[in-house]
Amino acid sequence: MDTPRQSVNVEPDSPSPTEAPPGIAMTDIKTAIDTLTASASEIVLGKEHEIRLALACLLARGHLLIEDLPGVGKTTLAHVLAKVLGLDYHRIQFTSDLLPADILGVSIFEKERGDFRFQPGPIFAQLILADEVNRATPKAQSALLEAMEEGQVTVEGETRPLPEPFFVIATQNPTYQIGTFPLPESQLDRFLMRISLGFPDARAERALLTGEDRREMVKHLRPCLGHEQLARIQAAVPRVHASDALLDYVQALLRHSRQATQFAAGLSPRAGLALLHGAQAWALMAGRDHVLPEDVQAVLPHVVGHRLRGGDGDDADQLVATLAAVAIP
Repeated sequence: MDTPRQSVNVEPDSPSPTEAPPGIAMTDIKTAIDTLTASASEIVLGKEHEIRLALACLLARGHLLIEDLPGVGKTTLAHVLAKVLGLDYHRIQFTSDLLPADILGVSIFEKERGDFRFQPGPIFAQLILADEVNRATPKAQSALLEAMEEGQVTVEGETRPLPEPFFVIATQNPTYQIGTFPLPESQLDRFLMRISLGFPDARAERALLTGEDRREMVKHLRPCLGHEQLARIQAAVPRVHASDALLDYVQALLRHSRQATQFAAGLSPRAGLALLHGAQAWALMAGRDHVLPEDVQAVLPHVVGHRLRGGDGDDADQLVATLAAVAIP
């Protein structure tokens, strides 16, 4: 006898014809994620784990910060994700002279009509690559705050919604490099995860040196997931079961960050929600309808690393290791 497939019910409490269709099989979700990962891994070589983290961030409706040296594939990863997910994609190059209007848009006077017409900026897309975001001034960086938190922008007193889904991938260079402006804590907190790609291993690098130009390969990528299916998977993430014991573990992590002396400031409630949602997405991608402590531990460094500040000179890796050592209740 065939074993029935597990499914997560994504039916809302009050069904509406505009909301995502109910029910999606666990096996279908896992197959879709595996297909997406395999397709992206053909371009971004040797980085399957980082690709899966980026997908988990998107499925949890978060935004992603990629911090690394120039030339390791940060921009390529963003472009690849846009292609395989079939998302409308805009790239914004952040520079020291970038203005908020260059991001959000501006009203232009049309002489023929005798009035102003709003010209949307590049922020009006489903996937935004904020390239080298820390090369722009804090004023330009702040243009992203409302968009990332509320999925809308307010220009000249009028609020305009952004497309669905709306996903920001920002890249930043190490802060010791010339011409960088550190991201303020309020901006960092808008990113659900931060990852680094690092250098490829020897095998992947040889394939890069001898293979086809990755930029040409990106042009031929085809979407692996439709918008409706993506919306259904995203709707399934918060319905992945988190037991009381699991929530006790998340709260123990938050409490330790607020009470231990090596932390200058504890993790906020928003950080706790980000940790839970990231773990739910990670569990769903593994084909499970419930969260395990291992799911929390898998996303922990990437969710909290950019949010922690040490009081005694500890760096982020040391602080994350301290949290990871907290006992599971």
